[in-house]
Amino acid sequence: MIETKQIATLGKLPMPFKVLYTGFLLVIGVGLMMAGAQIMLTHGMADGKPGLSKEDIVYSYYGNRSGSKLEAALTGNMKANAPDEVRFKLIQWARDEAPMDQWDKIGPLLEQNCSKCHDEDSGLDLVAKKEVAQNLAQVDHGASIAGLTRVSHIHLFGISFIFLFVGWIFAMSEFNARWKLILIATPFIFLILDILSWWLTKFWPEFAWLTMIGGFGYSLASTAMIFTSLMQMWLPRWTDEDWNKS
Repeated sequence: MIETKQIATLGKLPMPFKVLYTGFLLVIGVGLMMAGAQIMLTHGMADGKPGLSKEDIVYSYYGNRSGSKLEAALTGNMKANAPDEVRFKLIQWARDEAPMDQWDKIGPLLEQNCSKCHDEDSGLDLVAKKEVAQNLAQVDHGASIAGLTRVSHIHLFGISFIFLFVGWIFAMSEFNARWKLILIATPFIFLILDILSWWLTKFWPEFAWLTMIGGFGYSLASTAMIFTSLMQMWLPRWTDEDWNKS
C-alpha cells in the first residue's frame, strides 16, 4: 500500500477555496467539452463524414494522398462551404494540375465561396494565384512539420498546466492512495502519447489509432478527477461544517 500524507481534504476546505476550486473545475470541464466539439467539427470531418474515425486522423496528419489539398478540404471539413457544382469545378481544376489559363473562371469561385475566411489576414490567401496553384493544388500530405511543431509545443505547455491544477485539487481528495497517484499521472502520460501519435501518423498512418487512445485516456482521467473533486467538496458525506466554521 502506498502511503501519502494528507494535509487537508476537499470537504474540509474553507468556503473561499471551495468556491475558487469549483469555479476552476467547472470552467475546465466546459472547456474539455468544447475541445471535443471542436475536434468533431474539424478532424472529425476530414473524411467528409460525421464522427471521429481512424480515417479522419490519417487524413489530418498523413494526408489523403489520392488527391490534392484543395480536394481533401472540399470533400472533408470544408464540404458544406461551397455548392456541389462549385466544388466539382474546383476539384477538377486541381486534378488537371491547376492550369492558370482557367484562372478567370476559378478565381471568382474561390473569392465568392472561400475568401470570407481565407484572406490575407488568415495567412492563407486563396485568391492569390501562386498560393493556390503551388500549394493547394498539390497532393495532400497532411499536416506540415512546421505546423506539427507549433501545435505540439502549444498543447504540451498549455494542457499540462490544466492537468497540473486539476491534479493539484484532486490530490486533496479522500481516495485510495495508489489509484490517486495513477489518476494524477495518467493525463500527462496520455498527453505525451497523444502528441507522439501525431508525429508517428505523419509518417506511418498505421499509428492513427494511438491518437484516439491518447485523447480518450487523458479525457477520461481528467473527468474522473473533476467529478470526484466536486462531489467531495459539496456532498454532505465528505463535508464537515463544524470544522469549516471554526
